[in-house]
Amino acid sequence: MHGQTEGQPEPVLTRVWLLRHAETADPTVFHGAESDIGLSERGQRLAEELAPWIAAQRPDCIYASGMRRARDTAAPFARTCGLPVQVEPDLYERRVGVLTRQPFHAFDGLWEETLRRWIAGETGFAPEGAESFDEIQARVLPAWQRLTNRHAGQTLVVVAHGVVCKVLLTSLGVGFGIADWKRLGSVENLGLHELVGGAGRWQLLRLNYRPPTHREPPA
Repeated sequence: MHGQTEGQPEPVLTRVWLLRHAETADPTVFHGAESDIGLSERGQRLAEELAPWIAAQRPDCIYASGMRRARDTAAPFARTCGLPVQVEPDLYERRVGVLTRQPFHAFDGLWEETLRRWIAGETGFAPEGAESFDEIQARVLPAWQRLTNRHAGQTLVVVAHGVVCKVLLTSLGVGFGIADWKRLGSVENLGLHELVGGAGRWQLLRLNYRPPTHREPPA
């Protein structure tokens, strides 16, 4: 372990609260990059309820992908924090091709086959019209690096998408790789991932965290 040189200040860590957008207006179907859908009433309400907790983290900036569901999720955070929503266009959701707006059960086999091949190391695989793991990684890692370099030593809130979050979590060296895709579980709507670090070294402190004030009572 490398210690801090005596007399030098401790490095200031960059903190990122990475989360998936709130529930969409139709949560029963695939919405890839091809579907720029907004939020459901429930999704909007839960985003509003989470906003004070986000503000309590005292973020320096709030970013969202350019897709409506991400921007609409970030909007109440920005209002509560008194910050603008800044758009990082390369964090858009995966292109899903024929899965677009199809019920989840309709193409279970196609998505399972995709995951099976990714986990086996065939990360360049994708059905026609869809993005492979490698293609997603090639756009979201540079976006992550741009944001965290630009705001080194600050706290960022980044609103993205389920697959984008999982590609980042399996690519940043925080203890998970592509083989852990299923072990990571589902990325919940508004589930928070807290990462700290910088200079290419990141630590995952919380995975799919739901603040106590943001947990809905049982039905």
